[in-house]
Amino acid sequence: MKLKDTIITIVAAAVLAAGAVVSANAQKVEHYSSPLYSPKIYDPAESAGSGMPAPLKKVGIDQKLGEPIPLDTVFKNEDGQQVPLGDYFQKGRPVILALVYYECPMLCSQVLNGLTGSLKGISLVPGKDYEVVAISFDARENDKADLAKNKKASYVERLAKDGGADGMHFLTGTQESIDKVANAVGFHYYWDEKTEQFAHVGGIMIATPDGKLSRYMYGIDYAPKDLKFGLMDSSQEKIGGVAEQLLLYCYHYDPSTGTYGLAIMRTLRVAGVITLAFFGLMAFVFYKRGKKQRADDDGEGGPDETAY
Repeated sequence: MKLKDTIITIVAAAVLAAGAVVSANAQKVEHYSSPLYSPKIYDPAESAGSGMPAPLKKVGIDQKLGEPIPLDTVFKNEDGQQVPLGDYFQKGRPVILALVYYECPMLCSQVLNGLTGSLKGISLVPGKDYEVVAISFDARENDKADLAKNKKASYVERLAKDGGADGMHFLTGTQESIDKVANAVGFHYYWDEKTEQFAHVGGIMIATPDGKLSRYMYGIDYAPKDLKFGLMDSSQEKIGGVAEQLLLYCYHYDPSTGTYGLAIMRTLRVAGVITLAFFGLMAFVFYKRGKKQRADDDGEGGPDETAY
């Protein structure tokens, strides 16, 4: 690489770091005031008199970061085959886990829509850099042929990325299998007899390639940056380029919101290193130029050999 190109690269990196600071400071802070999009499990005593429907007091997500997912649990895949959950964790890639049910009239579709929309906005490739596993928590869907298959086809088409068919999986299972995984990841849902619907929250989890819970993201809208950083963090540094890993170093994961925020001290360290490197390079350039100029001056003003 030429010296000029090196200088340009360093300056661009400094500008990128400054832009990250401005962008992070401009971000809005999300507040999860709705039980549908909140990690909180509402205590009936706390919510008494709030007008909140009773079923919503029994749903939520308990974070179990670092805890293992029961990979020996058997589900039925979209082709009707019995497969252990661990089959999707044998490829050395992080796994996005979404607990939904396929006949949900509203929220589950919004979760999957938000997920695929965010995945479209990042450069990582399904089936190569990560896996997506959707598990229906409605045991009745285990006996409905082609339901999961049709759901997969719909979201593979919606994602519109090479590898989508290989990297997206839609499973159904027995109540025992569903409860085993739901309890392990801290996902609480409730069947409401009056409305004949499930009450549940919106959110996804990301697991490491060896099946340990790494990240939780709440709601139905996941920022592509947060999703990409979550996958990179969970991949054990197996995906993402050097520049992306450097940018990830400047952010930290906030478990309370499931998002990434700017880590000020880390950013200052990176900016400091870039600044020192830039000034060091400029000093070297000026030194080389001065040395060359002195050599040229000596050549022009030296003794005339023809005089002897």
